[in-house]
Amino acid sequence: MTSATPQTPATGTVRLTVAQAVVRFLANQWSERDGERQKLFAGCFGIFGHGNVAGIGQALLQNELADGEEHLPYVLARNEQAMVHTSVAYARQKDRLQTWACTASVGPGSTNMLTGAALATINRIPVLLLPSGTFATRVSSPVLQELEAPYAADVTVNDAFRPLSRFFDRVSRPEQLPSALISAMRVLTDPVETGAVTIALPQDVQAEAHDWPVELFAPRTWRVARPLPEAVDIADAAAVIRSAKRPLIVAGGGVHYSGAEEALRALCEQTGIPVGESQAGKGSLPHGHPQEMGAIGSTGTTAANALAAEADVVIGIGTRWSDFTTASRTAFQGNGVRFVNINIARFDAGKHSGLSVVSDAREALTALASALEGYAVDDDYRSRQYTLWSQWDAAVEAAYHPAAEVTDRLAEGLLTQGQVLGAVNELTDPRDVVLCAAGSMPGDLHKLWRVRDRKAYHVEYGYSCMGYEVPASIGIRLADESRDVFAMVGDGGYLMMPTELVTAVQERVKVIVVLVQNHGFHSIGSLSESLGSQRFGTSYRFRGEESGRLDGDVLPVDLAANARSLGAHVIEVHSLDELEQAIKEAKAARADGGPIVIHVETDPLVHAPDSASWWDVPVSAVSELDSTQAAFGEYLDHKATQRPFVAPTTPTTPESAS
Repeated sequence: MTSATPQTPATGTVRLTVAQAVVRFLANQWSERDGERQKLFAGCFGIFGHGNVAGIGQALLQNELADGEEHLPYVLARNEQAMVHTSVAYARQKDRLQTWACTASVGPGSTNMLTGAALATINRIPVLLLPSGTFATRVSSPVLQELEAPYAADVTVNDAFRPLSRFFDRVSRPEQLPSALISAMRVLTDPVETGAVTIALPQDVQAEAHDWPVELFAPRTWRVARPLPEAVDIADAAAVIRSAKRPLIVAGGGVHYSGAEEALRALCEQTGIPVGESQAGKGSLPHGHPQEMGAIGSTGTTAANALAAEADVVIGIGTRWSDFTTASRTAFQGNGVRFVNINIARFDAGKHSGLSVVSDAREALTALASALEGYAVDDDYRSRQYTLWSQWDAAVEAAYHPAAEVTDRLAEGLLTQGQVLGAVNELTDPRDVVLCAAGSMPGDLHKLWRVRDRKAYHVEYGYSCMGYEVPASIGIRLADESRDVFAMVGDGGYLMMPTELVTAVQERVKVIVVLVQNHGFHSIGSLSESLGSQRFGTSYRFRGEESGRLDGDVLPVDLAANARSLGAHVIEVHSLDELEQAIKEAKAARADGGPIVIHVETDPLVHAPDSASWWDVPVSAVSELDSTQAAFGEYLDHKATQRPFVAPTTPTTPESAS
């Protein structure tokens, strides 16, 4: 929960437009946790059109010219979806304690933010969206870009934000603004309820003047609390864990948002319980820690997945148990396996019929460590962890530095994706951030990347949105200029949203984009092949003259030239030595020198080590293709191993819990 503490203001009113009131209010909002206070809004991204240029646009201009204590910095973006991604990445890097607002014009400008809203809400990252709307008075209806719905005169395109937002309001009269703003802040600063927050502002209302109470603009601090666990829940959880011989922790994003890494480390060192990590939880323990088993699930390590299959008690910490984390409910095969779910959200704590501990992760882990005093796994289990991890670590080393029998098969100038990831991992500083969102690289990064700092791994895998990487890299760099940011993006993802390179040039933001060209959709190509669909429609090729299919020559698309045309400094590499030199050059570049793009080509048919896991993607049950028929048979074999996880956790007695 959150609480707001305004300072005692002077009394009276001030005459401002609705838009001016919004900007002034946002500039005076603060968040606080553990006694540390920071501005809630770092600024406002925006693209102006007729819907907001004279409203929010004018208010931001006036605010910028005043440049006082109530300053709300403005940054011009190039794509509305992209500016939401930038805000989300910034907020995640700031542990959800700070974010940005985003303003867009009527119609397409606003609806371009819908994908960003979905991404923010699914990942539970705070961002404030201010879509403009058509006239509230309707005096000129229908106006340019207005949706006319015959069945309801009050429906606009902005209603599409309702299912994608954690809070939605439309301000049709100035008097409605204070309650809308206060409600928006409550949700943005609530660690359980947070996500995209939308306040739709009709263009005429934005410019309308009103006499506002000055109290509305007093500095207001929203305290982000750490809910404590119930003592009885900790006792029950400890009793279940004490009964386990092969316990396993699954660390999710809640470990990072709570800042619970040290508490997790202490618990693991005390008990010897190993840790597997979701995408959002990767880095909860640093690489090399004895209990660190790396990624778990469909894109996991063989070490974590082997322990998951054998576990008798699974302790989920801050995870929402997505299908990738559970390998579509096939990861945990132990007979009678039980779950303990530690989560700040009761909704997630109740999944898999687990024993629920509703609490801040750091506080729950600290309490649990005390309750488990004297408990530890046996030496055989510790030894098994070491053996499994050593085997996997050797596989990672082989992917980073493949044998000659692999590299000799590569065409001239091509590298493997494992070589690219390995070079970036080994030549960057421990605090540098690796970033990705879609394609084959998120899976490879989850398995292969060696994380050395709690904020050094940033893969968006709740929505896995192509195009997230370039704008998000700007958000991360703005959040912490002491870290270099390496955005790993394939050609498919890059083509979705390269435009924010221009924003990085404009703001002199140093981001390093490693653009991996493999002439198509690497990930979906591999998935298509495994499902019997023969990589159909996943390569960037001409249509063959004889076949009439997309199986001709590779398209002559020059992405390096594209990036160069947008103002980025581009380094093209054609060997591992050149790649290593490019990384060193990028690292040494000026902090205010703008974006750097390293262009490298890879062979999409050389894969990372297998996870010995599965992901449920249905296969055609009936087909004339032999490849599809064979894939369907394999699919049925995997489906047979899925578990419902509906059995209740074995209740404890008062004696066993004491």
